[in-house]
Amino acid sequence: MEKGKLFSRDKLKEIREQFYYVDKDASRSSRVFFDNAGGSFRLKKAEERFREIDMIPDCSERNHKMAKFLQEIEEKGKEDVRTIFNVEGGSIVTALTASQAMFQLTGAVAENIPGTNIVTSVLEHPSAFDAVGYYAEKTGKEVRVAKSNPLTGGVDAEEIASLINQDTTLLNVMYASNISGAIFDIPQIIRAARRVKPDLYIIVDAVQHTPHGIMDFSELDVDAVTFAPYKFFGVRGIGVAYISKRMANLPHHKLAGKKEGEWELGSPAPAQYAMITEIVNYVCSLDENMEAKTRREAFEGGMKQIALHERALLYHLLEGTEKNKGLRNRKGINVFMDKGDLTTRDLILGIGFDNIDYTDAVKEYEKRSVIVYERVASSLYSKRMLESFNLKGAIRVSPLHCNGIEDVDKFLEVTEEILKL
Repeated sequence: MEKGKLFSRDKLKEIREQFYYVDKDASRSSRVFFDNAGGSFRLKKAEERFREIDMIPDCSERNHKMAKFLQEIEEKGKEDVRTIFNVEGGSIVTALTASQAMFQLTGAVAENIPGTNIVTSVLEHPSAFDAVGYYAEKTGKEVRVAKSNPLTGGVDAEEIASLINQDTTLLNVMYASNISGAIFDIPQIIRAARRVKPDLYIIVDAVQHTPHGIMDFSELDVDAVTFAPYKFFGVRGIGVAYISKRMANLPHHKLAGKKEGEWELGSPAPAQYAMITEIVNYVCSLDENMEAKTRREAFEGGMKQIALHERALLYHLLEGTEKNKGLRNRKGINVFMDKGDLTTRDLILGIGFDNIDYTDAVKEYEKRSVIVYERVASSLYSKRMLESFNLKGAIRVSPLHCNGIEDVDKFLEVTEEILKL
């Protein structure tokens, strides 16, 4: 399965019909949208269920019939967050964005756990990297930054573990790079870190990886893991984190009358939880083995199918065919951090042309109805990561599992046109 396995034509057609704007934008203009790392296609049922529940005027913090109905929706949504990560217990934390949740969680550890340093990596999203920097300065701690591996596009477990000691308060690390697509070996990273300091607090940023692959934290003893539903086929307006019991019991903003491990402030938003449940329902529906099983097993089966289809798209992007050469086989274009093993990569590519700069290339793609995104060193979201790879920029190409071979072929044909400019 190293080269992946495409959905059947009929299955892909069925999948595409469940999302908005897969082949047309909101003005109904045809296009190929390969900028899902900046968001994602929206699942119709998730949007529809969100609107349906959001229209209900009742407050769930009551004791009547409709309030109890909303409470059940909230609890189901929280359990489905646990399904995504394969965890039990702990607490669910929400904020307007995953970035806000990350700052909140980082602060709770940095301000309350003894130590002299915090470890993170150079590839972290600014929401994590800057949260570490902010609270390290506030608490007088040193920031230790693990270097990237320019060959793989990720960060090695040994590099991270080498920075941890008995005075490390927190390890904050992402699951996959939003520039290279490299999947970090999170199980190895967590085990290596805990060999050095068993009681170390660990926060994992899974925002980029959640839509692409299976994660299993059941035996990894993680303290927090975050994701953004809008990058997982859902709606904007919420960031979500699962946190361990010991993390939940750290001092944090809390109404005095609430339970110790409660992190929610203000009235809950049942519609957001209903939306999360629809995302999990959708993934479970992709599972090929329809025998009776747990919801987590069905979710794993669906995510496996997503990962295999995306890997096949990635292989086609890189290798192409005799008639339509892949990116690896075209002169004048570079595929960055192109490690051979596709099982260690999400469906994200960083590329560059010899004949045109990154920003101009993105404009040329758009002229030809293909949407990609440039990451350049002048951007606060990209500078640190790109420099770690010795790059001035990269064109980020990020399809999703509801894209098909035809979309990839269109992209490759447009790429050839740009090469001839």
